[in-house]
Amino acid sequence: MTQEEFNDVFETQMKKCSDILAHKQKEYTGDNTDRLSAFKMAAALQNCNPKAALAGMMSKHVVSIYDMCYSNLLYFELEQWDEKITDSINYLILLKALIEEEHAYESH
Repeated sequence: MTQEEFNDVFETQMKKCSDILAHKQKEYTGDNTDRLSAFKMAAALQNCNPKAALAGMMSKHVVSIYDMCYSNLLYFELEQWDEKITDSINYLILLKALIEEEHAYESH
């Protein structure tokens, strides 16, 4: 794969991530203006912190990717890979946002 081909993969993936995050915002936050509210609510329900709640939700996608990578018997369509990879990247982006918010709060 050339650098140009790799750059195309990267740009396409980032666009997919952005589109999905924008599309699912209303689904997961409703009318709440806090983009991270779902993780805070999940944390309260599970008696843990929002990062741990997010990690639990993300683990389902990571386990699925591992299953797909280690499967010798199954063939997965590109759409299946795209969904799992995009979801995993998006959880990491949301984790970054939680960490940034936490550090901003602690510094005040």
